[in-house]
Parts: sequence; structure tokens; C-alpha cells
Amino acid sequence: MKITKESFNKYVRENIFNTLDTYQLIKDDEKVMIGVSGGKDSILTLHMLTMYQKESDIDFEIKAVCVDEGISGYRNQGIESAISNCKKLDIDLDIVSFKDEFDHPLDDIQHLYKSSCMPCGVYRRYLLNKSAYENKCDKIATGHNMDDEIQSFLMTFSRNDQNKFVKFGPILNKIHEKMIPRIKPLWQLAEKDVGIWCIVNDIEIHDEECPYSETSLRSEVKYFLNKLEEDNKGIKRNIFNSFKNTFILPEAEVNINTCNLCGQPTANSPCNACKLTQEINELL
Repeated sequence: MKITKESFNKYVRENIFNTLDTYQLIKDDEKVMIGVSGGKDSILTLHMLTMYQKESDIDFEIKAVCVDEGISGYRNQGIESAISNCKKLDIDLDIVSFKDEFDHPLDDIQHLYKSSCMPCGVYRRYLLNKSAYENKCDKIATGHNMDDEIQSFLMTFSRNDQNKFVKFGPILNKIHEKMIPRIKPLWQLAEKDVGIWCIVNDIEIHDEECPYSETSLRSEVKYFLNKLEEDNKGIKRNIFNSFKNTFILPEAEVNINTCNLCGQPTANSPCNACKLTQEINELL
């Protein structure tokens, strides 16, 4: 059955707005920082939250940040996409970088680790939170879609990392004044629908895989799930629904302090970013 552009756009909008409304991801007078990489997921999040700001009864502000990891031949295109889309939507955008904050672009440190996703993830999370806090934001909106959530769940399940199960779901509670909670407006939207939306609406995006992604467990899990979906249509949605109805747990009490080196929130001082930087400086 042929689906029109209008009906598909309506489906995507209703899917995302339903998540925003059902889980009350944004409330009146809040300021939301959107993490914008320039890829399809973050760009859709940017456009949908801008639309939601105009159409909903909720009064909130939007700010955007783009993290430059320092990947030559790759990151610049994403930054250009982020700048272009933010300009079209009249959204203020900050650009922060690994080089400026930690003295090392990812290209210079990726060889030190089995998977470059480890240092990249630590630094990206740090910069997103720090930027949101310094801009007095109440929430950080990320472009995590349904496929991302399933992948993360299976990776955590396979590692028996039970402490991370409480981090799944479309929103996290605020557990420290300097730790900004994250929301996932695309939580119930399949990755393929994100890509289709960008194509049918002729949206400028950076549509390339990170050159270091092949070193990650996530890429293997993603391939495995996509192969399952090819042979068993709807299986990813079934996994997601099963997880959604079974494994969302209440957040446990966590004692959060601040890092004695940088002042950012952490369970143990020094924080992971500072420990990582110390380790890298010793190895280089």
C-alpha cells in the first residue's frame, strides 16, 4: 500500500508528540538543550521539538549544542549540517570540542583503546552535560531512537550490567543540581522511519557512519538486529515493547558528589573524564 508524504509526516509527528506528552518530557518554563550531531536522528529531534514548541501549549526554550570530537574527514560535514538546520529554524547553536576541553581530538587518542567509542562516549557525555548546565538548561534532548534503545538494552543485558537498566526509558530524573536529565523524544520511533522522514522532506543531514564505529560492540548488535528484522518483520518492535513493559525499573538512590578536579557531578572523584585525561596524558 502506497503511503503519501503527508500521512507519513503525520505518523512521525504523532509518534514523537505522543512520547513527549505521555511521559511529560518537557514542562512549562523549561529550557531544553538539544544535542545536534548533524545526523538524521538529532536533526529530526531538532525539527520536531521546534514544531512542538509552536504547536503545544507548553512554553519552553530551545538551545542546541554540537560536539566536535575531532575526526578528520568526517565531523566537519556534521557540523555544517547542524549549523545549517539551526539557522533555518532560528535555534542558537554552540560548538564545543574535545580539543578545546581536553587538549586531544579523538583522532589522536583512538589508537590507545580497543574501541574508540569508550573515550568518545565519556567525553561526549561530559561536554553535553557541562554545556547544558552552563547554559542553565533543565533537560538535554538526544536523538536516541527505538533501535538505539534496543541495542543499548541488549548490550547491557549481555554484560549483566544491572545498574544501567534504570537508565533506559524516555526520561531520567534529576539526581544532582549539576547533572542535567536527558530526554529521548524519538524513543518509540524506528530508525528506518527517521531516515525516511529526512529523505521525503529533503532535509540536509550528515549521512555517514563514524569511521570508528566498526570497533564497537554496538555495530555488531545493530547488524544482528537488522538481520533478524529482515527475516522476521516486526521483531524489533516486539523486543522494544517487551522491554518497555518489563524492564523499566525505578531509579535507585545514588550518592552524587562533584569531581575535585573539574567540579562536575560524579559518583566517584575524580570523574571519568578527568581520569581518562590523566590516563591519556600518561600514555602519549
